[in-house]
Amino acid sequence: MQDDRLIVALDVPNALEGLQLAEVLGPSVSFYKIGLGMLTGGGLALANELSQEHGKRIFLDMKLFDIGATIEAAVRGLAQFDLDFLTVHGDPHVVRAAKEGAAGKPLKILAVTILTSLDRADLDAGLIKPGDLPDLVAERAGRAFEAGADGVIASPQEAAMIRALPQATGRLIVTPGVRSVGSALGDQKRVATPAQAVADGADHIVVGRPVWAAADPRAAAEAILSELRG
Repeated sequence: MQDDRLIVALDVPNALEGLQLAEVLGPSVSFYKIGLGMLTGGGLALANELSQEHGKRIFLDMKLFDIGATIEAAVRGLAQFDLDFLTVHGDPHVVRAAKEGAAGKPLKILAVTILTSLDRADLDAGLIKPGDLPDLVAERAGRAFEAGADGVIASPQEAAMIRALPQATGRLIVTPGVRSVGSALGDQKRVATPAQAVADGADHIVVGRPVWAAADPRAAAEAILSELRG
């Protein structure tokens, strides 16, 4: 049985390279994330091909943010594709509109709390209210759940705190910023190992560079899956 807890981020330049990577990874990986960076490089076409022809699950990481009517229209359009997860910013008005747009479809709306590449200094620069970052993440997660989010995106370091929220019952926690022991951090500032992230309440982990930049991507993915299984 395939382990879909590992989501591999296809952070490569275009759909052709994404498809080539998926072919290298083969049956080892069943779930892929396609982000904003590949949208103009054939990302939606790649999502369709991986889903329809290869039976893969798809997480479209768009982190949408706009007025409610625009979000609802955008999500309604995206929900016509065979997607599993879609991200929007965790502001309640955005989440509510996204859920309206996804009505009647199996697409799950995941809310971004605070990007895992940010720290308190970044929040200060963006005029975000004072407070410890984990507390702000938990507060945003709670509000997103109340607005109807099917899950949240959050650093593994906040996964346990979010999982403990009453509103988190039956909701998903998806964690980027996951690095195996000894891996380089790259642009992530709040990280944990795959096993720790899952132990702390994550349902899925998202891993990009440690897989696609590896000399043997399939072996790298299988090593992470092995870590998950303990």
